[in-house]
Amino acid sequence: MRADRTAAPAESPHPVTRSAASGPPGGPARPRSPRRGLPWAVIGLWVVVLAVSALFAGKLGGVKHDEAVDYLPASAQSTQVAKIQQEMSGGSATDLVLVYDRAAGLTAADRATADRQTADLARAFPLTGAPPAPVTSKDGRTLMVPVSVAESAGKPEDVVKDVRDRLAAGRPAGLAVDVGGPGAAQADAKEVFASIDGTLLVTTAGIVALLLILTYRSPFLWLVPLAVVGVAAGTSMALVYGMVEAFGLTVSDMSSSVMTVLIFGAGTDYALLLISRYREELRRVPEPYEAMRAALRGVGPAVLTSAATVVAGLLCLLAADLNSSRGLGPVGAVGILCSLAAMTTLLPAVLVLLGRRVFWPLIPAYGTPSRAGRGVYRRIGTFVVRRPAAVLAASAVAVGALALGVGNLPGALHQDDTFTSAPESVDADHILHRAFPERSTQAITVVVPAAAADTAKAAVAGTTGVANAVAGRTGGGWTEISAYAAAAPDTAGEKATIERLRVVAAAEHGLVGGAAAQALDTADTSARDRALVIPLVLAAVFLLLAALLRSVVAPLLLTVAMVAVWGAALGLGGLLFGPVLGFHGIDPGLPLLSFVFLVALGVDYGIFLMHRMREEARSGASPSGAAVAALESTGGVIASAGIVLAATFLVLASLPLVMMVEMGLVIALGVLLDTFVVRPFLVPAATTLLGPRIWLPSHTGAPPTPRRAYAAG
Repeated sequence: MRADRTAAPAESPHPVTRSAASGPPGGPARPRSPRRGLPWAVIGLWVVVLAVSALFAGKLGGVKHDEAVDYLPASAQSTQVAKIQQEMSGGSATDLVLVYDRAAGLTAADRATADRQTADLARAFPLTGAPPAPVTSKDGRTLMVPVSVAESAGKPEDVVKDVRDRLAAGRPAGLAVDVGGPGAAQADAKEVFASIDGTLLVTTAGIVALLLILTYRSPFLWLVPLAVVGVAAGTSMALVYGMVEAFGLTVSDMSSSVMTVLIFGAGTDYALLLISRYREELRRVPEPYEAMRAALRGVGPAVLTSAATVVAGLLCLLAADLNSSRGLGPVGAVGILCSLAAMTTLLPAVLVLLGRRVFWPLIPAYGTPSRAGRGVYRRIGTFVVRRPAAVLAASAVAVGALALGVGNLPGALHQDDTFTSAPESVDADHILHRAFPERSTQAITVVVPAAAADTAKAAVAGTTGVANAVAGRTGGGWTEISAYAAAAPDTAGEKATIERLRVVAAAEHGLVGGAAAQALDTADTSARDRALVIPLVLAAVFLLLAALLRSVVAPLLLTVAMVAVWGAALGLGGLLFGPVLGFHGIDPGLPLLSFVFLVALGVDYGIFLMHRMREEARSGASPSGAAVAALESTGGVIASAGIVLAATFLVLASLPLVMMVEMGLVIALGVLLDTFVVRPFLVPAATTLLGPRIWLPSHTGAPPTPRRAYAAG
């Protein structure tokens, strides 16, 4: 058995007591630290930071963008079309479809109501494009009226609310009237997004508080890291708002939600690691200030590299073309950096001032032996190093088998499937899909130079897959043509029609946009981003790990393990999304964003484990002994941190957006898989089999006074 580093020094001349008092009784008075005022100075600085942040944090909600066109790069055709439309008379339009439906068939009174309400809307709102023209389904049950309301009428959400209020009045009994179309879908999404921030913050804080109480079993200690995380969250929101104002950063509700989860998850992880090491040092060092210094020295390199890895991975998203992904990079990086700063300065200062009593009732008294060596992770480590080949094979097969579920993932997420519970716009679209299966009900917008409008309209109308085309506004030297595909929305046929229209429009120096084209551009851009960003993330993570561990083999092992976890997590998603949850698609950005988070965040736990393993090896432990000692020392805190991180990402699954649910589930499942399979079994088994070669090309060496090797088992 190795000498326990946390035991009281053998040469201490004073008797050891289990009292919570710092320092042995009967001995000379302990001198006050010359830096006793430093914690107060740190807290004072953070009070100033928090006061300034409070002035700006609340303004972040007013600068978010959640429209699909805001996510796309400026080079995308659909983005260019949207900008051209803004320059036309009336600006960008809120495109709506009024849907009248009666199961027994529309009556004359129903048609008269539709005509009257359409005329009322034309008088109440400035309309753009072709005059509203009702279209009746073949079965006579449904009538639709496409309406484009000019931008000057107000925000889409306000326009849609007003239109719905007007249509709800004076309609015959039994007639269903819904408002659908891209404008209505955008308004419904805005309403959902407006409720996300408060719900997410309260739910996340509640879950983290519960897990901290269960972890520390203390009525007071959990409040400290939770309060510090709150300070980090407020500071992050203020900084992100400043970045939006200074650099025009695109921030969406998705990116701000992910930032909140990152701050609570990663920040709590850093707190768990630091507090665990601090409690260990309090048993060895009489003075809390010195114990905290020792704890920061012990976990500092791992925490700094962990944060640097996540930040580097997130900043790789700056290479993405999709604005939503590129904006998420610096937003998430700010959250991580604020968490790191708060957890390595404010948290230590508060803990030092509160002293040992903050751990009540489980106070770590000076001189008492550590409970290390009697836990479940010692038994797991011993089991793993005795049968490393079998454990490695079993865990690798399990992870690989789960990854096969990737083939079960559904296709791209359609607009109708965006919400977990259907709002009115989705109900309207479902009615339209049933009533008009032979054509699309959302316009594909073609803009061409005004001089070529007549020729272009004829070419658009004659394009294969186009049911009809209607000329619309002219302005700024451009003419707008609304084309309707013969295929249903969000199908391969509609996509093929858009591609053909782009070839036809290009011949007249025109462009193709609209909601369907935006979805196609998003999917294409996401595919390009994956091909570029994933290798960048892998390279950044590998280089940072190599710098910390001074090895090539160990970083390679950790990186490969995390890629396997990502594949297994997506595979689990494939087994759950369609068959269990009934989701009909995945967001195009899910593979890339889940990769960045799982690799960057998952490597955290590998850093904690491997850094401690290297520390043990440098102290003279054998390869198997170092694996057991590292797992024994970090297993419990990694398990707690993994549960907290997974739980915070699971909060995303409570939001009413399929995209958020899918991301939350994939990342949470990946974190749990990493925490309870890869970290305690696969990595220690592989390091045991590799032996000293795990540290190649460097040699771990030994300190001047080597300790005895840890006899595993």
